[in-house]
Amino acid sequence: MSKLSKADRDALPKDKFAEPDKRAYPIENEAHAKNAKARASQAVKSGRMSKAEEGKIDKKADAVIKK
Repeated sequence: MSKLSKADRDALPKDKFAEPDKRAYPIENEAHAKNAKARASQAVKSGRMSKAEEGKIDKKADAVIKK
């Protein structure tokens, strides 16, 4: 996966995040989108996230992956 520096992450617009209000799960490219899906899945398994939240992240990440 490509590296995303703090400056680059801070410069990303909100629409490049799967959770824009939290600026969480960057999805600016396919590699980051796949990683967002994996991290959301882990969060659900550990009880830190609901399946509904995971579904929203997956939907946004899938849109990036399919481009």
